[in-house]
Amino acid sequence: MRYQTPLRWLIMLIGLLALVAAAAGLFWQSSGEPYPITSYRGEPVVILGQGLYRYDTVSTAAQEQATDFVTLVVGLPLLAVATWLTMRGSLRGRLLLTGTLGYFLYTYMSMAFLTAYNQLFLVYVLLFSLSLFAFILSMLSFDLADLPQHFAATLPRRSIAGLLFASGAFLLLAWLGRIVPPLLQGQIPALENTTTLVIQAMDLGLITPLCILAGILLLRQSAWGYLLASVAVMKMLTLGTAVSIMALNMLRVGVPASPVELLVFPTLTVANLVLAVLLLKHIDVRSRTAQVV
Repeated sequence: MRYQTPLRWLIMLIGLLALVAAAAGLFWQSSGEPYPITSYRGEPVVILGQGLYRYDTVSTAAQEQATDFVTLVVGLPLLAVATWLTMRGSLRGRLLLTGTLGYFLYTYMSMAFLTAYNQLFLVYVLLFSLSLFAFILSMLSFDLADLPQHFAATLPRRSIAGLLFASGAFLLLAWLGRIVPPLLQGQIPALENTTTLVIQAMDLGLITPLCILAGILLLRQSAWGYLLASVAVMKMLTLGTAVSIMALNMLRVGVPASPVELLVFPTLTVANLVLAVLLLKHIDVRSRTAQVV
């Protein structure tokens, strides 16, 4: 495998720093109580007032702590297993690792840009940077010319592409539905004491195009289609898991959660889990060409 040594070091740093960041987000103790303020745009919000996320709103902090929980319970174990498989030369492991690094990249990009400044700001930036370059190296490690030959002809490409199209369309319509009506009325959407819609920018600019492009290329049996589809399915699986836990944690702290968060994202999570298993199951370490010969 190409870039194995630098990837190993990058992943070790990502794992260590993510453990510190997620544990701090969940267990950092400080005195204080939630308090209401009016944002500079005139929006009434409640600031958490305690813990690492004490300058974030109660709603935002609940979502950040849910992400920390998913990182500890799902992200880090997945990173460890995928790395172990990858270092043993497993193609499944490399695809799993690339998708998992995509989760860490997305998570700490959003933490660096969205979380109210706290003592771990530089840790978020470092995790964002390390995850970005590890993701790039992992993508570059694949032999694209040979990659499609490692997938069985029975791979349900249409089902995977269909789910990717549905996932991309769902994110597109959900966020445009939040942004466009206020825009047409000369108003602003709820910003939760932030300056702009960071997550929506990331989803509309990165995740939606990724899902659509991956689906199209997979239907065309392009090598990039197999690779991007693997990354997109893993990303939607981890995104759906994180948002589902966010919704439950928001309800726990008394913040309303929408039916979309409570119903649609769990459904997407289960669907992507099923297709992720099917995708990995239809990989053979020997190429179809080699088997024919």
